[in-house]
Amino acid sequence: MNWTDERVELLKKLWSDGLSASQIAAELGGITRNAVIGKVHRLGLSGRAKAVQSTAPRPRKPRAPSHPSMVFRTAGATALAPVRTVDLDIEPIIQRAPRPMLEPVSCERVTIMDLRECMCRWPIGDPGSESFRFCGTRSNMGSSYCSYHATIAYQPASDRRRRAVA
Repeated sequence: MNWTDERVELLKKLWSDGLSASQIAAELGGITRNAVIGKVHRLGLSGRAKAVQSTAPRPRKPRAPSHPSMVFRTAGATALAPVRTVDLDIEPIIQRAPRPMLEPVSCERVTIMDLRECMCRWPIGDPGSESFRFCGTRSNMGSSYCSYHATIAYQPASDRRRRAVA
């Protein structure tokens, strides 16, 4: 589409009348909103007639809270920081007690040089120390960890979500 002198003049008139870029594109035909915006910028058109607005403020719809059990309150210099308060009319989520983190009974504690394909690769200790080892217990088929360490490493998504909310 070429910008002819007539189309440019019509664009200038419609722009100064306060029409939107989409409305101008529809009026000119065969042109996109973005093409109108680009041409307006290249022509340096800036001043537009403002649409007539009433002096009364536009009523806004009340928004529902994003999470029903939380009410956000702000105060003082922390005006943008949400503070969680719990609504009393919603039942609390019952959480399971965390499992104790015990080491497996048959942990062999092997060095990286002794680690083989079918051994658990769970790290034990500080990697920078001399006493750093890997579990070394026989791993599950298709897993890098023994059954005990697999339960720690691979947690169900529902447990992770529940912990993130708490």
